[in-house]
Amino acid sequence: MTASLTLALAQLNPIVGAIHHNMDLLRQAFDKALDQQADLLVSTELLTTGYPPEDLVLKPAFMDEVEKAVHDFIETTKGKDTAVLLGTPWRVSDKLYNAALMIVDGEIRDVIVKRHLPNYGVFDEIRIFNKGRESNLVQVKDHKVGVMICEDMWFEDVCADLKFEGAELLVVMNGSPFEADKPSLRYDLAHERVHEAGVPLVYVNQIGGQDELVFDGGSFVMAKDGERVCQMAHWAEDFSLVTITNDGVIQGPQGKDSEGLEAIYQAMVLGLRDYVNKNGFPGVVLGLSGGIDSALSAAVAVDALGADRVKCVMMPSPYTSQDSLDDARDCAEFLGVDYDSVSIAPVMGAYDTMLSPLFAGCDKDITEENIQSRSRGLLLMALSNKFGHMLLTTGNKSEMSVGYATIYGDMCGGYSVLKDVYKMTVFALSAWRNDHKPEGCLGPDGRVMPDNVISKPPSAELRPDQKDEDSLPPYEILDDILECLVEKEYSLDDVVACGHDADVVRRIWKLLDRAEYKRRQAPPGVKITSRAFGRDRRYPLTNGFTSLI
Repeated sequence: MTASLTLALAQLNPIVGAIHHNMDLLRQAFDKALDQQADLLVSTELLTTGYPPEDLVLKPAFMDEVEKAVHDFIETTKGKDTAVLLGTPWRVSDKLYNAALMIVDGEIRDVIVKRHLPNYGVFDEIRIFNKGRESNLVQVKDHKVGVMICEDMWFEDVCADLKFEGAELLVVMNGSPFEADKPSLRYDLAHERVHEAGVPLVYVNQIGGQDELVFDGGSFVMAKDGERVCQMAHWAEDFSLVTITNDGVIQGPQGKDSEGLEAIYQAMVLGLRDYVNKNGFPGVVLGLSGGIDSALSAAVAVDALGADRVKCVMMPSPYTSQDSLDDARDCAEFLGVDYDSVSIAPVMGAYDTMLSPLFAGCDKDITEENIQSRSRGLLLMALSNKFGHMLLTTGNKSEMSVGYATIYGDMCGGYSVLKDVYKMTVFALSAWRNDHKPEGCLGPDGRVMPDNVISKPPSAELRPDQKDEDSLPPYEILDDILECLVEKEYSLDDVVACGHDADVVRRIWKLLDRAEYKRRQAPPGVKITSRAFGRDRRYPLTNGFTSLI
């Protein structure tokens, strides 16, 4: 570079489909960039629409509004010294692209088009966008800047072309959703591209929750030697200036990393906060059973929304232990939430009376257990309907994997923060949150649940002295088998080679497949792992393969 270059990086939280709201975010960032005399403002991928817009962009009226809003913004850049790299869907010759517009002094100087369209896991871009093949190089003053849009960084060819064209800097615009260990993968890929091109790389990522996806931000700059020299905030909007001097010195923010249990917990908080707020709910309501899943869900809800927006209800049955009654009450006191207790015994009695003629001669079994769960679901849905609070479900991934949940019962609700969290991780997160309060969270500084909630054996308490391990292997074993089957797609022999009993693996495999119909009817929830149930893992409901195992 012959002179220094100053970039303004806008790590923003758009709302999918809220075009004018998103453009207001862009205008605010542009004003800041102008005030601080930045040469270029860099936005995230598809900022105008929010990411992912899915089939909204296939609606001509929606794209008409996008293009009108973009042209209105372009008018405001006339006579201004700061250029803008804007992520947006864009139509060129009746074809729709995932694009970046290089806007300079009131005009579109270049249209950069995403070349590699992800078509795996939660991504479905080939279905809605066309692939690009043009150059991805833009001019910023006298600097040649290579632009990559998210997935383009995952492949060598775009970087190789930009190096051949003389790029002095790589800029990557992203809508990259969070997964556990995903940040380290981004850093590794960025390091590969920097090593190949021999130039610095600027990575700008979206922040915020969108349905089941959470975008963790964490934008960064990597020097040409592969060192990560600048780091923006995780889990919050951020705006930062980065200056790259002609002698290779890079000046910018020095934030901290987010990883491990802290990152998972923050993803759950941000996912719930944005789902509730962006959809206009006044708060959430949930059943507080005295067990660890509901205790952790309540803690996340309070950290996300504040105690005044969380309502908890204990719904004891004749089988509810005194420990559970005490633990639920203590959880509510620790969190400072609105707490009620409503017995479901009268409802159970009413169902017994109504069904006794039809069930004459039949022994009690899981049917009566499910009636308890569905009675609670009915009560919670009534509260949700009456007061407008979204019902938060509390089931974890281990239970949902094997169908250890009652459809139309404890599966009732609008969202789940534990949907993609295995039971052993629930234990670890609960203990971690009792010792740490994450940055930006609204809950108490101290413990959020009594230690007994974490240490006592898990139980649904639907019959006397019931324990989860009456029906399932210990969670240490179950979770490892499930990770092998779900995340790793291991065969029976592969899982057995990991040290598990073949008969146990066969039983878990069958339970996993048999519960697919339940999972199809489960509420959305925060994606944490690489294979969340839903768009990440699409198995048929009618599935004969299990019979071959």
